[in-house]
Amino acid sequence: MTSSLDGRELVVAYGDTRVLDRLSLSVGSGRVTALVGANASGKSTLLRALARLMRPRSGVVLLDGHEIATLGTRDVARRMAILPQDPALPDALTVRQLVAQGRYPHRGPLRRWSAEDDRAVDRALAMTGMASLAARPLDELSGGQRQHAWIAMALAQETGVLLLDEPTTYLDMAHQVAVLDLLSALNRRDGRTIVMVLHDLNQAARYADEIVALRHGRVVASGPPDDVVTEAFVRAVFDAAVRVVEDPVTGGPLCVPAGAPRGRAVRTG
Repeated sequence: MTSSLDGRELVVAYGDTRVLDRLSLSVGSGRVTALVGANASGKSTLLRALARLMRPRSGVVLLDGHEIATLGTRDVARRMAILPQDPALPDALTVRQLVAQGRYPHRGPLRRWSAEDDRAVDRALAMTGMASLAARPLDELSGGQRQHAWIAMALAQETGVLLLDEPTTYLDMAHQVAVLDLLSALNRRDGRTIVMVLHDLNQAARYADEIVALRHGRVVASGPPDDVVTEAFVRAVFDAAVRVVEDPVTGGPLCVPAGAPRGRAVRTG
């Protein structure tokens, strides 16, 4: 199920304001890549450009070696699924009905709903732990359950690439971990290429094979978390002072704020 995704010399602008400035990156096939950076660094814009939701003013996006702008809409949707940051909640749909929408790219005017479509929906529900909630209306679910339902819809597309824009937004800690654990398991099980925008650098360091850091619309660092996440890196990318220590669970890097807790003086000697 692995697929490759590359951006070359991408320039994307809103009006006269450049958001991506001759940005290039190569997403590791079959790996989990986290896009990180300060607010307005271009992370979500990059994800939208990779998904062909925004057209670059110059540069190209390659999906499995083919320029994505030349591929048909259904062809792209069979290879790549995207989960936006705040998807609109369809009225009165059940979980299963939402997940079934993921089969759209595999259907055409002459192809009716098939047993294979049912099996794909069943697999997606099972992988996300949503089978027992399949008949529930979406508006009766918690935020974490709804996020799992949206991920199940993306999985039903059966694509090699999955793009997610801040998949843990609005979720509490337990649901954030549940979503990231699910994505990690999907990657290990199917070799699915996953690219996600994350605000939490510690989550990126724990779950990603590769971190790509953006600043002012350009890639300023990329590589495995152990190589990328340093105190100097955090200071340069996020303008924040931290201490990088060893994560007691994974052994990877863990960022701890270096400033004094509120109301407590800093010891100077």
